[in-house]
Amino acid sequence: QVQLVESGGGLVQAGGSLRLSCAASGSIFSINAMGWYRQAPGKQRELVAAITSGGITNYAYSVKGRFTISRDSAKNTVYLQMNSLRPEDTAVYYCAARRPGHGYDYWGQGTQVTVSS
Repeated sequence: QVQLVESGGGLVQAGGSLRLSCAASGSIFSINAMGWYRQAPGKQRELVAAITSGGITNYAYSVKGRFTISRDSAKNTVYLQMNSLRPEDTAVYYCAARRPGHGYDYWGQGTQVTVSS
């Protein structure tokens, strides 16, 4: 089992920045990638950014150039730095972990990000 705990959400004005953190614990040796998803009201959950154990990253087109995913292996923590935030970035952000041969099947509880115009 893997436990994920997010933090860092909040309310920010458009153009501002936030940094989300996701601390992983448990059987983290089984993880080969971690990602950040978000879900806005009335919309499907979408992958925002991901990072593999080898450090390869990928981003949703809507956040490229504004968001950066990174990790601190010593702290078993993944971060999502969000800059130039827009009202359409408002959502609950979830941290997720993936095992080889599986999809993202470990999830955090989510953290609310609200961007005011």
